Amino acid sequence: MRAESARRKRKIIVVTFGGGARDQETFAPQGQENIPNMMKELIPQSSFFTHVTNQGILGHYVATASLTTGTYETLNNFSAVPPDHPTVFEYFRKDLHRPPTDAWVVAPSNGFNRIGESNCSSYGQGLGAAVILPKHLLAAASSGSKANIDHLLRDNYENPLYTPQLSGNEFQLSQLERVLRLSVDDFTAHARTLSSPDELSLYIARRLMEQEAPGLLWITMHDIDIAHSGAYSLYMDGIRRTDRLCYELWQAVQQNPEYAGNTTMFILPDFGRDSDYDSGGNGFQHHRTGDIASRTTWMMALGVGIRPGMIYDDPIQSVDLVPSLGAILGFDAVQSSGKPIKELL
Repeated sequence: MRAESARRKRKIIVVTFGGGARDQETFAPQGQENIPNMMKELIPQSSFFTHVTNQGILGHYVATASLTTGTYETLNNFSAVPPDHPTVFEYFRKDLHRPPTDAWVVAPSNGFNRIGESNCSSYGQGLGAAVILPKHLLAAASSGSKANIDHLLRDNYENPLYTPQLSGNEFQLSQLERVLRLSVDDFTAHARTLSSPDELSLYIARRLMEQEAPGLLWITMHDIDIAHSGAYSLYMDGIRRTDRLCYELWQAVQQNPEYAGNTTMFILPDFGRDSDYDSGGNGFQHHRTGDIASRTTWMMALGVGIRPGMIYDDPIQSVDLVPSLGAILGFDAVQSSGKPIKELL
């Protein structure tokens, strides 16, 4: 009975680290100066997996969809469609009988509006996560007046012409005050003080933690994907900012009585970026080749149930995350193609 009570209190936060980052700019020796918070504060508390591979399609929406289902999805990266396989949110809510308020996604762009719920008929409509799109909320709240916030509203770095139609389980502007206890004026005023879309996402995530305290919270950061512009300095800025925001989120967990001592947090890139030495790619700028640099990355796990200070070099796959969460929380990721990571159990 005590173990079951502890499991029900257990909270999971998953952070996808920006828009794809290479080892050489992060945890490789030459990149560690770019992630000081992870190196000094988070790594000593974590189990760190050095070899995580993504064998699927290297597009940010489809790769994140694959992370949420534990199966390599094959949908068009630039299409406003849900995943074909059940998401972690549906497994979590259906198997564990959790209410709609217990599973949320904070996503970087409008193209992620369908990620909270799959097309799978055996799980059905209404069992997924609510999706908050801070850029969409900000655009609606601004009512056409975008002074000083244009940099927050660009929907997609990889294809700036992509403007998906919203339809799904996305959070609406009218819900700001009722759910997050935040007026539209306060929201827009605060947004104007932020320097990046990911900072806006973290602000919304913290409000969500304070007001709803969901048991499963998924945050997808995206600033790093500005690498598609070809400016290496902006790519570096994105990595350093994401490093800082991950640490600030972990601090928020420790300061929130609903989360402190009950939470496990996972941080992982969706994939890497092309090697500088592959003639078919553009180095850090893109993720087109499918080479080792673009497919191999890392994962950090910290918090309750995690062995701190451990480094694991055995290869795992990104689709192993969902069945691992199932083993931790007590649901069966029955359609996942991954397998539970034994070091997390």
